[in-house]
Amino acid sequence: MFKSIKNDLPASIVVFFVALPLCLGIALASGAPLFSGLIAGIIGGIVVGAMSGSQIGVSGPAAGLAAIVLSAIGALGGYENFLVAVVLGGVIQLVFGFLRAGIIGYYFPSSVIKGMLTGIGIIIILKQIPHFFGYDVDPEGDFAFFQVDGENTFSEIINSINFISPGATIIAVIGLAILLLWDKVLAKKGKFFKIIQGPLVAVAAGIIYYMVTGSSESLAISKNHLVSVPIPDNFSSFLGQFSFPNFSAIGNIDIWVTAFTIALVASLETLLCVEATDKLDPEKNVTPTNKELLAQGTGNIISGLIGGLPITQVIVRSSANIQSGGKTKMSAIIHGFLLLISVILIPRLLNMIPLSVLASILLIVGYKLAKPALFKKMYLMGWKQFVPFTVTVVGIVFTDLLVGIGLGLLVGIVVILIKSYQNSHFLHIEDKSNGKHKIKMTLAEEVTFFNKGAILKELDRLPNDTYLTLDVRKTRYLDSDIIEILEDFSEKAKTRSIDIQLISERGVVENPDSYIEFFELRPKTA
Repeated sequence: MFKSIKNDLPASIVVFFVALPLCLGIALASGAPLFSGLIAGIIGGIVVGAMSGSQIGVSGPAAGLAAIVLSAIGALGGYENFLVAVVLGGVIQLVFGFLRAGIIGYYFPSSVIKGMLTGIGIIIILKQIPHFFGYDVDPEGDFAFFQVDGENTFSEIINSINFISPGATIIAVIGLAILLLWDKVLAKKGKFFKIIQGPLVAVAAGIIYYMVTGSSESLAISKNHLVSVPIPDNFSSFLGQFSFPNFSAIGNIDIWVTAFTIALVASLETLLCVEATDKLDPEKNVTPTNKELLAQGTGNIISGLIGGLPITQVIVRSSANIQSGGKTKMSAIIHGFLLLISVILIPRLLNMIPLSVLASILLIVGYKLAKPALFKKMYLMGWKQFVPFTVTVVGIVFTDLLVGIGLGLLVGIVVILIKSYQNSHFLHIEDKSNGKHKIKMTLAEEVTFFNKGAILKELDRLPNDTYLTLDVRKTRYLDSDIIEILEDFSEKAKTRSIDIQLISERGVVENPDSYIEFFELRPKTA
């Protein structure tokens, strides 16, 4: 596990800087204590990271659950009651894992997963533009189109134009220049520039800038544009930041409904992220999904017991890990320890980091997920790939992650139905001889009721005086609807002077009267 530490340690530092504002921002957007987001990030890194079968996935509080958490805290009568739902949600996830429900993640089309990655990349870019210019009204981690501050993604960008902070913008531009210089030039110059990552240098530059310009009225960065980690006065006040579930409320049916909601949404987000992360992974590792559900369930139980938000695997942190060269789960685990140690030992130093510098880091992450070349590549693959991809991207940008994926999946299913309609059979037409047309129809391997319209249309179009050869040697499954169509057509064929020859693995049958008897006699093939 430690053999790739030279890759994992630098990557964990980048993930730490990405995760820190997201943990705090998601907690703020959820209406929960700020420290609850840090607890979830620490547990997601250390506990889930250690138990997970994913080598490069990173877990923590999820933006997709923020709206659920926000409404649930009020509906359940307080944060301590809500924590009971988090613990129960984790238990339900364990049940999902033992029932091997992780297989669900494999049923999402590749075009939808690629659309998910691209859509998230675009969302990251759009959401970070206001923070880049020092407009921090909406908290980090609010990735929904309609934001918690009453604005939407695009109105927030427009508003930021009128509230540009010169100091925050200057250091954001400097940070972005450092990142680009590191990535494009310096990283190729020597090992030192690979060990010391550009994001670490950018953050250090941001802290120095804040300290140096503190006395300047025009260039200084105000505290509302900085990271805001809770600072305890002493060890007892640090412990006082932890909350504990009120298990006396476990009989409340609303808590169980919330628990099932958390379990379902968190599991689905995790499975989607696992699928997407595996596609990004240069090593092409395959994550065991059932093991991942067990890890996430354990993480949520522990997080809920000590006052943390619900946890899922998160694509923003996972992609930052991959882009920074993370090789094994040590990068996720170390990032969790970095969160823990830093909030205990150096919270005041963390609170000197400008949010605009962290925005510049996330802009690079977003761009690498949503490169323009990917749109061209998907377009060249044909409309059956491009349409679900585009719908997923647009859906994520204008709604949220799960709705966007749902729309993409729906369109993907429609595409499958259209492909199934088109690929039910192959028709070969020979020249007319001996007074009859010779036509051969070869049925596909599986013919279901989805193919009913295409086959019915083709049979009705056959001219009179036709010799039809129906080849079913490759057909392993024939729906009863199709058998019914063939039997009805056999009756019509007699009045239209159409002769039918059925070719199967068992031989040739001329003008069969009953197809159902014929297919019932065929040996069943798994």
